[in-house]
Amino acid sequence: MEFSNESGKLTPRLRLGRRVRRLRERRGLSIRQLSEQVGGYSHSYLGRVELGDQLPSDALVNSLDKFFDTDGVLAELLEMAHDSMIPDYSRTSVSKESGAERIQVFTSSLAPGLLQTEEYARELFRRSLPGESEDELNERVAVRMRRQQIFERADAPYYWAIMDEAALKRPVGSASHMVEQLRHLVRMANRPRITVQVLPFSEGAYPMLGGSLTLMTLKGGATTLLVESFASGVGVDSTKRVVELTGRFDLARSLALSADESLDLIHDYLKGYEDEPDS
Repeated sequence: MEFSNESGKLTPRLRLGRRVRRLRERRGLSIRQLSEQVGGYSHSYLGRVELGDQLPSDALVNSLDKFFDTDGVLAELLEMAHDSMIPDYSRTSVSKESGAERIQVFTSSLAPGLLQTEEYARELFRRSLPGESEDELNERVAVRMRRQQIFERADAPYYWAIMDEAALKRPVGSASHMVEQLRHLVRMANRPRITVQVLPFSEGAYPMLGGSLTLMTLKGGATTLLVESFASGVGVDSTKRVVELTGRFDLARSLALSADESLDLIHDYLKGYEDEPDS
């Protein structure tokens, strides 16, 4: 498939692959010879990259940029390809994560994306995008994992996540996948700049059932929101709507268990999954 859509535009993945192929051919190298020059990556892997069937890893792209002396052009194309895998409605919001001073998230049925493990995220993508290949699923997972690198920065944003108890109750993947996911939630919740709260079933109905909300405070003081539901979302920047939706988040926070009580509940579910036979 040469084009990404009916407009005839090449996908970023194909642009990157074609650029690599042209650079290789200009050097008069075969794929096997290029493999030897950039660290021994398999020729079949390089071939899939050139055809646009698979995105290269960050490490491969860095090796290619260095070998071809392209001043980071291939890394920029890879970044564009990663961005293209994020839904249009959330791309602007995701692009602002790196510049956020504080990120507040509410989710009504899943663990928040920035707190998901690889296997949990892979299972979500597999179930929601059944037509995608394993390589494509792996690439989507890699993009999500890359976003989580903001927590490793010295100036990491303060992250406050509130999730419905349904996110703990509903298994995503096997019991062992849920054990890994809940252990990860506990580890992340114990970091000094991350707070995790659970809104328990005992609170009954509340205004954000069935949706999710991301509220970001940027370093300049501006506030931006993203409201998501089933396979759709909308960015919010009007003052009136920001105030309204911030109020909904505050209400969810008031209904949620404290951070310590939430960790206790997560541990209860964790023990339940640990006791389940894996299938």
